[in-house]
Amino acid sequence: MSKPLVIVESPTKERSLKKYLGGQYKVTSTVGHIKDLPEKEIGIDVEHQFTPKYVTIKGKQKVIKNLKSAAADSDDIYLAPDPDREGEAIAYHTADVLKKKGRRFHRVLFHEITKKGVQDALAAPQELNLNKYQAQQTRRILDRLVGYQISPVLWKKVKYGLSAGRVQSVAVRIICERERAIQAFVPEEYWSVTAHLEGPEPPAFAAKLTKKTGKKIKITSQQEADAVLSDLSGAAYVVDAVKKKTVRRNPYPPFITSKLQQEAIQKLRFSAKKTMVVAQQLYEGLDLGAGEYVGLITYMRTDSIRISEEAALEALDLVKQTFGPDYALSKPRSFQNKNKVQDAHEAIRPTSVYQTPEKVAPYLNKDQLALYQLIWKRFVASQMAQALIDQNSIAIKAGDYTFSATGSSIRFPGFMALYLTADDEEKGAKTGEKAMLPELSEKMQLKLNKIDPKQHFTTPPPRFSEASLVKELEENGIGRPSTYASILSTIRDKGYVEFIKGYFRPSELGFIVSDLLVENFPDILSVDFTANMENDLDRVETAEADALAVLSRFYETFEKRLASASENMLSVKGIGVPTDLKCPLCGKKLHIKVGKNGPFLACEGYPDCLYSRNYTRDEKGAIVALEPDYEAAEGEVCDVCGRPMVVKQGRFGDFLACSGYPECKRTRSIASKAAARSTGVPCPEKDCDGELVERTSKRGKVFYGCSRFPKCKFATWDKPIAKKCPDCGAPIMVEKETKRDGKIIKCLDKGCGYSESAE
Repeated sequence: MSKPLVIVESPTKERSLKKYLGGQYKVTSTVGHIKDLPEKEIGIDVEHQFTPKYVTIKGKQKVIKNLKSAAADSDDIYLAPDPDREGEAIAYHTADVLKKKGRRFHRVLFHEITKKGVQDALAAPQELNLNKYQAQQTRRILDRLVGYQISPVLWKKVKYGLSAGRVQSVAVRIICERERAIQAFVPEEYWSVTAHLEGPEPPAFAAKLTKKTGKKIKITSQQEADAVLSDLSGAAYVVDAVKKKTVRRNPYPPFITSKLQQEAIQKLRFSAKKTMVVAQQLYEGLDLGAGEYVGLITYMRTDSIRISEEAALEALDLVKQTFGPDYALSKPRSFQNKNKVQDAHEAIRPTSVYQTPEKVAPYLNKDQLALYQLIWKRFVASQMAQALIDQNSIAIKAGDYTFSATGSSIRFPGFMALYLTADDEEKGAKTGEKAMLPELSEKMQLKLNKIDPKQHFTTPPPRFSEASLVKELEENGIGRPSTYASILSTIRDKGYVEFIKGYFRPSELGFIVSDLLVENFPDILSVDFTANMENDLDRVETAEADALAVLSRFYETFEKRLASASENMLSVKGIGVPTDLKCPLCGKKLHIKVGKNGPFLACEGYPDCLYSRNYTRDEKGAIVALEPDYEAAEGEVCDVCGRPMVVKQGRFGDFLACSGYPECKRTRSIASKAAARSTGVPCPEKDCDGELVERTSKRGKVFYGCSRFPKCKFATWDKPIAKKCPDCGAPIMVEKETKRDGKIIKCLDKGCGYSESAE
């Protein structure tokens, strides 16, 4: 009798399942998607109901051959890719490849890779979910229509090779708008006045001035602050009111995907992408000794906070054993999903709370253990008792003025004994105390030790970190939990944003492309439109909306915008983006254009006026032309043809080029600048006799490149050290500073990974 075949999408999951299924089933994997839209054409027949054209992904012919071989004598095929839209698409394409008369296909959803989870799923197989597949396909078609039809317009108008994305372009727009808000921000002065007081009993405490004659006070200058101090001179400080209350604080629900990414970014310094990679490993199964592969967490792509009663009861039992009855609930705590949240999966939780971080630590690497510990603690804490926090607030009268002091202390830590968020820890909530206040009563007179006026200035809105950008996307309904990591990676890879010291900044190219797209596709690239489209995709999955109707409605507007943009979008290649700057040679306007080395300034009088410059922007966004180092070319002649050398500006800064170009194409580095910024570290490239010199990028960021540029293009952002790697023997190492490890010296070879403390 032939065995049924179970097909998953991952070789790791395949290995885990073989341990659970013994000899009753055959198991194989698709190694991800096996079919997709073609790379070199749009692959969508717009005229015939947006019919997609699927082709076998390059390199997957061998996988398909293996699938057919594994399924040769099987009448029952259990399709078990991930339980989400992408998994449903893999299942449909696999069924299409393996279909034959009499063969039966079953869809199984493994929400956790444990023996029980696998057996329960196989015992209750489902039909393939057409609605879920259509939701994935509709998203894929929408993204292909935008990407493959807007991108050629950008090639024509801006620069070849640029791309646009339905969701990614909105994310870039959000970052650009935040940067412009920062540039436009004008700081406002304000003052605080703090009274340092003490009562009959310690401790002394500080109180902030908050009101004058019962109304909120705002002090905007030193003159106003001095007037307040004059009024307070000799005033008696008397307790006006004392309020005490105990606040009950509930624990957080278990993680959903976006919250896991945000917390891992803040607490573990993981990227969103790394978080999902490590979470996938924990879900698919790890060897816990003696060849026992166990999935440690439930499925990690979810926006549901629902948990099973069985898992909650298990957590309650562990809390009683570990923390005692005071920390345990009488019955499990449940969490209610918000409206429109897909409830197909549970929240992210351990498959068993008895697989404690301490128990599994010997079998996990550092990253896996750190993320598992985060997930485990958050889930267990969700089933612990409330924290009780005593809060005191005191109002103090001094003449017409009112000062306020607040303090808090933990009466009972509850869940806080196990878990606090990164935000809690940053606010000092780990101790549970803001400030200890003495026991005071109304009408009690206080002693003034000193009064402290302090000048402040308002600050601009912060740039987005990975965590805050994920939060912004989530709150605005842009993308879905499974897409956040790829969105953040894509906008960096395309060169539209830079990630500097943990924060996103738009590149000049990002500003240009975003402005053009917003101007020409105002509705399609709007936050609201994109969020509504995500809701439409959810409605397709739940059969509340028709996929063809969603596509038709979108394309009706998009087609008109596309035709208009093809004709009317400003050509940055040709005319360029006008600026307020005047050409120093002819007085005409300077325009921003984009060349092979990126954006630059050029005179609108071209070709009659050949003035051009690289540029940067100051903190207010104003354009500043970068003048080349003409002194570097003085007396320099070409060692090939003897003609004078001139300074040129390239992607990696200034260099010398022969004035006989294009007949003579000789170039070399600017020796005088290299010597002035020499590091004394030889270039590590084989057969290169150059040395590494400090340079500055177009955006003012320091990097280190070879003095033989452009012949040798070696460059690194980190400061080079003339020290051989003790592990792999690489000729140099680099100095790097991270928030987590401080200053370290590390090997440049990615395959090595050696590092040591700079101390």
